[in-house]
Parts: sequence; structure tokens; C-alpha cells
Amino acid sequence: MSTDAAEVPASPYERIGGSATLHRITERFYDLMDQDPAYRALRDMHAADLAPMRESLPNFLAGWAGGPRQWFEANPGKCMMSMHKPFPITRETAGQWADAMTRAIADVAPDDREIADGLADVLSRMARGMAQD
Repeated sequence: MSTDAAEVPASPYERIGGSATLHRITERFYDLMDQDPAYRALRDMHAADLAPMRESLPNFLAGWAGGPRQWFEANPGKCMMSMHKPFPITRETAGQWADAMTRAIADVAPDDREIADGLADVLSRMARGMAQD
């Protein structure tokens, strides 16, 4: 049996376009959250300075999608659910997060639509699963 690298399926990280695409998605997401009044309740839950989040989220997404795992190495034993548990996330704010992320992914328009749509779907479900009301 051959172990040719061509036979190994690409990871979601590779399929989405790697770090550069995840950074563009993250930038668009936080721009939407910061500028669109539709996301006011979500924006109000965040610190005034979004720079740390703009840096952290693409690194989390990279490791989560099968790419470099620096975020997980820097945050051993942590996940998105545990890190967000202390915040008063409602169905409204979870829905705003899901909508902004879906829009950000669509706006960046990765070439692999199947993985882009899958990423939007699973992140939306994860966000909605954090609602505490």
C-alpha cells in the first residue's frame, strides 16, 4: 500500500485556504461586529479593544481545522465552550455571532465552497450551543 502524500486528503485548514484566509475571515467578522448595528448586543459584550480577539480567533480556528496548533499549545485544556462559559451569552447574542461569522465567511468567499459552507454551519451551531437562556 502506498503512503503517497497525494492520497492523504487535505485538512479543512488547507481546504479553506490556510492562515491567510482565516485571518481575512476573522478581520471581516470583527469589522462587521464593530460596525454593523445589527450586532450591537454582541459588540457590547466585548472589550473596547478587539485587537487581542483579532489575533486569537484565527489561531484557534487554524488548530481546530487541522492546521498549526499554537492556540491549543498556549491554552492547554481549554476550548471555546469553557472559555465562554463565564459570559452571559443569550440566544440573541449567539445568533448575532453566528450571523456575523456566516457573513464574514461568505464575504471572504473561499474557493472551496463546500468547506466554507461547512465551516459556517459548524461554527454557527457551536455559537448557538453557547446560549445560556
